[in-house]
Amino acid sequence: MIVRNVTEGMAIAMDAIRANKLRSALTILGVVIGVTTVMAVASLVQGIRRQIFNAIEVAGPTTFYVIRYFSQTPLNPDRLPYEVRIRPVLQRTDAEAIARLPEVRYAGIWVQVFQKIEYQGERTQQIVVFGADQHYMDVQGGTLLSGRMFTRAELTGEPVIVLESAVADRLFGRLDPLGRQVRVGGRSFRVIGVYQKPANIFEPPSQETGGIVPFAAARESFHYDETNALFIAVRPRPGVPVDRAMDGVTMALRRVRNLRPGLPNTFDLITQDQILDVIGKLTSYFFLAMVSLSSVALLVGGIGVMAIMMVSVTDRTREIGLRKALGATRREILWQFLVEAGTLTLLGGVIGIGFGLGAAALVKAAMGLSAPVPLWSVAVACGTSIAIGLVFGLIPANRAARMDPVEALRRE
Repeated sequence: MIVRNVTEGMAIAMDAIRANKLRSALTILGVVIGVTTVMAVASLVQGIRRQIFNAIEVAGPTTFYVIRYFSQTPLNPDRLPYEVRIRPVLQRTDAEAIARLPEVRYAGIWVQVFQKIEYQGERTQQIVVFGADQHYMDVQGGTLLSGRMFTRAELTGEPVIVLESAVADRLFGRLDPLGRQVRVGGRSFRVIGVYQKPANIFEPPSQETGGIVPFAAARESFHYDETNALFIAVRPRPGVPVDRAMDGVTMALRRVRNLRPGLPNTFDLITQDQILDVIGKLTSYFFLAMVSLSSVALLVGGIGVMAIMMVSVTDRTREIGLRKALGATRREILWQFLVEAGTLTLLGGVIGIGFGLGAAALVKAAMGLSAPVPLWSVAVACGTSIAIGLVFGLIPANRAARMDPVEALRRE
């Protein structure tokens, strides 16, 4: 009985749509826009999260960093608490103490500086140059395209550089950069390799990576603020939990710095989980904001459904009276119009899903994101569109169900 009523209601709804094409199209337009927006936003957020997680996984989900301070960092360093301002600068001995831990696979002190790279009149803007060691790509990810990384002898301070591929192309064009001299911050460095960094669409232009030089060479060649530029990259051994490795690092640094029990740490640790937590919150807020905006379109679509159903009830007053005279109950009339309203909005939802898939393809093409449409967004789109029809169709359906059959039959 229910299946027959649903089928009958859907057939009547399709007849009404065919009879009033323009009015029906305008009615479901709001539903189409709302559903398309929800799916496009879901696809965009999913793509962003996947891109960020992939970038973090390249560095290894267990990699963490030791810095001078993190959680207490304000915009104005002069407003740092005194106990933070007097924290000692990170030293190579700190990294060596961490590297000796049985829980740690790698620990190295690195520096990040901003310099211009120049070759025969061609130059970059201020970009990031890392002072690191031969394990940089093992920790941060990337592919060596040509040349090599540093030798042990070069780590003592040789002026050599491994250029990022985009920077190498910008400076040299079709020339082979290997063996040529570039100027980094006014100092001459010999190019020994070219590497390609992992894709990351969220890297600001001001933080574009230009290349990697030996840590000792960076320390000798460039001026930088040791308070913020130095950090220690730490990667635990396989199978060692991050918490256990962090505990070992904390104890080792406290021992190196002769911190008595009860005294606070004079360093901070940053984990990938902290980064992911921030990213998760930002993407959640973004998704909620966009869904709230798209709900306005769904609300407009719902009001349009209510309007067209009210008109439909008025136009079919005699039909309603005839059905009631032949024995149709209020419940059956109510059900018929609810199914009709639900069919109308479901059609809008299906069209919206089609546009949403198209929007996801545009996002993928425009931003280079892997932007799959989550299955839950398709289910939510269908369910929401039907719910809109049922909620906003309830008033006109109830009006039809309450009609007096005698009065309805008298209506011209």
